[in-house]
Order: sequence, then C-alpha cells, then structure tokens
Amino acid sequence: MDESTLAVPEPAPPAPRPHDPLAVALGNASLLGVGYLLLRRRGLAVLAVAVTVVLVSLLVSTADPAYEVAMLVWWAAVIAHGWFLARGEAGRDGGRGAVRGQRLVALGVTLPVLLAVGLLRFDASRVGESVAGARERGDCAKVVSAQDGVWFGHRMADAPLAARGDEIVEDCYRLDAAGGQLTTGLTGDTASLQGGFETLASVLAQPGNEKTVETTLTRFLRGLPAEDPCATVAVTDWLRERKRSHDVLDRSAATARRTAPAALVACGDDLMGRSDWTAAQAHYKRLLDQYPGDGLTAKARAGVKKATLSIELANVRNLLAPGTGAQPAYCSKPAKYSGAKPLRKGINRALFYGGETYGDDHADKLPGSWKAAGATDAVLVVCMGEDTFGNSVQTCPYRPRGSGSTTYVTFRKVAVPVKVYELRTGKLVSHRTLQIGGSSCPAVITYYSGSSGPGPASNRYVSASTSDVRSAFRPLVDR
Repeated sequence: MDESTLAVPEPAPPAPRPHDPLAVALGNASLLGVGYLLLRRRGLAVLAVAVTVVLVSLLVSTADPAYEVAMLVWWAAVIAHGWFLARGEAGRDGGRGAVRGQRLVALGVTLPVLLAVGLLRFDASRVGESVAGARERGDCAKVVSAQDGVWFGHRMADAPLAARGDEIVEDCYRLDAAGGQLTTGLTGDTASLQGGFETLASVLAQPGNEKTVETTLTRFLRGLPAEDPCATVAVTDWLRERKRSHDVLDRSAATARRTAPAALVACGDDLMGRSDWTAAQAHYKRLLDQYPGDGLTAKARAGVKKATLSIELANVRNLLAPGTGAQPAYCSKPAKYSGAKPLRKGINRALFYGGETYGDDHADKLPGSWKAAGATDAVLVVCMGEDTFGNSVQTCPYRPRGSGSTTYVTFRKVAVPVKVYELRTGKLVSHRTLQIGGSSCPAVITYYSGSSGPGPASNRYVSASTSDVRSAFRPLVDR
C-alpha cells in the first residue's frame, strides 16, 4: 500500500493596503505629514513636520513675506508629492480605489488646521484694521491697546501683518519720546526742541504716520505760551528760525507768529521787574521790528521808553556815585536822563558837588528848596571846582599887638568855578566862575606864621555869609 503525504496549504499573503491619493494629499495639506503617515512613510512625515517647523519659526521671527511665499510653495509641494506618491503605490497595488476611512482621517486632521489658520488670519486682519484705524485717527493710545491683542497664533498665521502693527507701535513709542522732548523744550531748552522735531520728521517719513505726528505736534503747540514768558520767547524764536520742511511740521511757524508778540512783551515786563533793563528793552524792540502791525506795539513802545529811562537813570546814578576824587565821574562825563524835568522859569532843583576844600560848605548854606534828593527829582547838576581868590574888595593895614611893621592885607571874593549840566539832556548849560562876596577888614585877624613869612598872608578871603553864598549861586538855579 502506497504511502501518501498531504501538504498543509500556506496562508495567502495579506492583500496590499490600498492608498487613496486624495486622502494622502488632503492629509499632507495639514503640513503635519499625515499623508505620509497614511503611506507608512514615517521618515517623510518627520521630515515634513521639521521643515514646517523651521519655516514657521523663520516666518514668525523675521516676518519676511518671502517666508510666507515659501510656506505656500512648501504646502503645495507636499500636497502634490503626496498625491503622486499615493497614485504610484496605488498602481502597483492593483489600482485599488480610495478608502473612505482614509479620507475621513485626513479630513479630520487637516480641516481643523486650515480652519484654525483661517480664523487666526481673519482675527489678525481685524486687529490690523483696528491698529490702522487708530493710526489714521492719530490715536497712539488706541494703537498700542489694539496691538496688545496680538499673540503667537496671529504671528504664525499672518506674521507680516503683525509685524506692521509692531512697527506702528514702535513709531508711537518714538512719538511719545518726542512729545517728552518737546515738553522739556517748553522750558526754553532748544536742544530738546531740536531732538523732538528730528524725531517727528523721521516718523513722518514713514507712510501713514501723518495723523499721529500731527497729534503729537498739536499737543506740543497747545502748550504755548508756556508759563515762563521768556521761555516762550526762546521757543518761538527757535520755531521762527526753523528751516521749513513743507509738511505738517510747518504749522509750528504760524503758532510762533501768533504767540511771540505777547511773549515778548510779557518777558520784557518780567525782565523790567528783575532790573534787567537792557534785555527788557531788546525784547520790546524786537516786537516792534518783527511784528510792526501787532496790537501790542503801543505797549511795546511804552516798554521801550520805560526801559530806556531806567537804563539812563542807572547810568546817571552810577556816574553820580562818589568816586576817588572830590567830584563824581558825571562832572567829567555827563549823561542824559530823559525822565528828568526840563529847565523852567523859577527855581530848578539841582545836585551840588563841591571841590576838595569848601564846596560842601557852600552847598550847606543853600536852601533845601534848591537841592534835589537824587537824580529822579533833579533838573540840574552843579559841579564846583576848587575855591580861588577872586576880585579884590578892600585892602587894610594890620600891625601885630606887640611891635612890628605894618602889613597890608587884601580881602578878596571867593572865586568858585562851576559847570552846570541839564540832567534831561546831559548838556552843559553854564560854565562860569562865581564870585562870592562878604565882609572884609575885620578889626582883628588871626594868622599863623608859615611859608609866607612872620606876618599874615597878603591875600585873604572875605567872610561870606549864608546870604552872600545864596546870592552868588541863585543865578544858577533861578531862571
């Protein structure tokens, strides 16, 4: 009997898994390598995710639109690659059709990704419109507030738009710094004004910043006039001399023209209060020179007159102050004080300055109604030189009480050289020598032996009384 052998049949090889090109392409559209995972190409899936991460990182960090284009190219490339790769494998597997389950898996991953990206781009666009609208209104506070709503998702979905918002915010920060410099400039710090306007110009050079720059400039211009009028003058001077840029910044010139006249007058008044009359006069004159048609010209003219009188008075007082000599400097270098009263009929008050010997004695014998208390109520300045012997009045013989020869003594008037100046004009109105008379030849004279010899000097002054002195000086002050 023949022995027979039965072989166990081998199991049939598993049927190749079909790959649907549409599912693979749709899975790769998620940029997460899902299509490659459906093809069981784990290496390609990892590579796809790595490239996606690198591109997203570069896009977020640089916000370069070129990387957005690269992302789109990469997105299209992995979709096309997955499609053709799946079609090739499907052909080798006998052309099996698409599997509905694969499409659902791919759609379940890709659709939320695409939907999230779309929603994020839409929200980023909404934020961008808010930022742009706030900038168009010149409201930097709203610009910063709106841009604060941008987060990483927005930057990943629309990096260039988020970056433009960042640039607008940066411009607003620069404008805020410029505003601080301009505020400091209101104290008269022209270096801060220069820095502030340079920043405004640089921000204005960027398209779309006209309104925010104008808002910052308007806020600064509303600070004029400043609390200190002299600081206001410094600011308006700088704005007036600023080179025109033919843009919104030139509005500052009109504000300077409108503000400067009142500031010049007010600063002049302040300087007058601080006795800085020369600077005050210069400010009043500048208003008359630069703004001749302004309504404050009358006040400026009055200020010029007042400052001029103060300058003249200060100069006269300085010249009349006691010096190293017997007479003040005024007697050799007269000056005018336009505020003094003019010469008139009757008594004109005068300031009397004597020589080294008897000048003060003569002035002491003059009535108080002839004397001025100071430069403000004086009409004349009388400068007296040294007394000398004048005309002879009488010659008398004198003999010592003991024994001795007779000596003849001639009594002479007191000759006083005087210069009389009109204070109002500083002009010399009289230059003469007064002759003061008096009594002569008293019964007894007292003398001291000296260089003239043992007897009395041959010439002596008369004894001038108060009335004698006044009679001599009256023609000087009584017109």
